[in-house]
Amino acid sequence: MPTFTTYDGTELAYRIEGDGEPLVCLAGGPLRDSAYLGDLGGLTAHRALVVLDARGTGASAEPADPGTYRCDRQVGDVEALRVHLGLDRIDLLGHSAGGNLATLYAAAHPERVRSLVLVTSAARALGVETTDEEWDAAVEVFADQPWYAAARAALDTLGPETPLRREREIVAPFGYGRWDEAAREHAAGDATQTNLGGRPRLPRGRRVRAGDDPPR
Repeated sequence: MPTFTTYDGTELAYRIEGDGEPLVCLAGGPLRDSAYLGDLGGLTAHRALVVLDARGTGASAEPADPGTYRCDRQVGDVEALRVHLGLDRIDLLGHSAGGNLATLYAAAHPERVRSLVLVTSAARALGVETTDEEWDAAVEVFADQPWYAAARAALDTLGPETPLRREREIVAPFGYGRWDEAAREHAAGDATQTNLGGRPRLPRGRRVRAGDDPPR
């Protein structure tokens, strides 16, 4: 994979797949290896996807300062990638938690963004907070599913002592439109593709769905 050096000296990797005008893609997780994005459902037939591995994930190096895992501190990585690519303006796509980073980049460098695509994006960068009541309502959407009772019971066991890996396993079924084989396969990849060391824990009592971006 090609690499470049970002603002603090960390070496970051990216891949380019497909033909056409470049589309810079930011993965979710947060801090999940961008490999899970694949070709974005065949979009490589129309665009050249420039898919960044966030610092400390995939083929990108871990930063010397763990504080730079903060979403707002990664804005400089996107700008360094743009400069490295020699692009005056970029089309930018953010998926899930990557939508927060894409939004923050667009706010910091509006003159460098030609278009912004947010795919099932987290919204913390916009100051949108979700109440426990809203999380409960989102969970209840799945009440007619055969897996719901067991998954809901597991969700109610979450607490401050729940290991982060287990927490992500428990909330996973509620983070997909359909908890089918494809969703289970995607969720299973989280165990090996996500840098949990760069992720803070959620505040005590906070409801969460997979893809929600913890406070930074």
